[in-house]
Amino acid sequence: MSLVELANICSHISNASKARLGFTSIPNSKLHLKLALQLQNSGFISTVVRGGATPPPAHHLLSHPSSNTPGHEIEPITRENVASRKLWLGMKYWNSEPVLEKMELVSKPTRRIWMDVEGLRKLVLGRQSGYVKGLGKPGECLFVSTDKGIMEARECVERKIGGQLLCKVR
Repeated sequence: MSLVELANICSHISNASKARLGFTSIPNSKLHLKLALQLQNSGFISTVVRGGATPPPAHHLLSHPSSNTPGHEIEPITRENVASRKLWLGMKYWNSEPVLEKMELVSKPTRRIWMDVEGLRKLVLGRQSGYVKGLGKPGECLFVSTDKGIMEARECVERKIGGQLLCKVR
């Protein structure tokens, strides 16, 4: 897992929401896809669509994409086009304000932070654990990379799973 790329993704998504873009693209990778789907499940972004270098049609971003839409079939991934594949994220706004205010990396490439269940429980309750400040604002989420995939910190505490802290979103 490259935390340098994840840092770029975090700042790119924050800047896209501050600039009030309708949708933005990030490079396609397993980590980015799992994080984008968790952001969608948590309600920070509206849609996640795999596509090429050009943005997909608007109806793919506004509704559930289908592979059998005439004229807009899903392009298969080959060796020639794998580098140009992108994840297109539909940004979400409420009352003219971005839902995703800020997205910042917790673990750095030079200092990866791992937490057990007790440390995550402290963070979820709003207290500091180690170098990491707790979740203090309403709607703030902390995403953790576990052996079961990327999960939100509250879900990790519920399932009693620890892992590497990835990013904090509010």
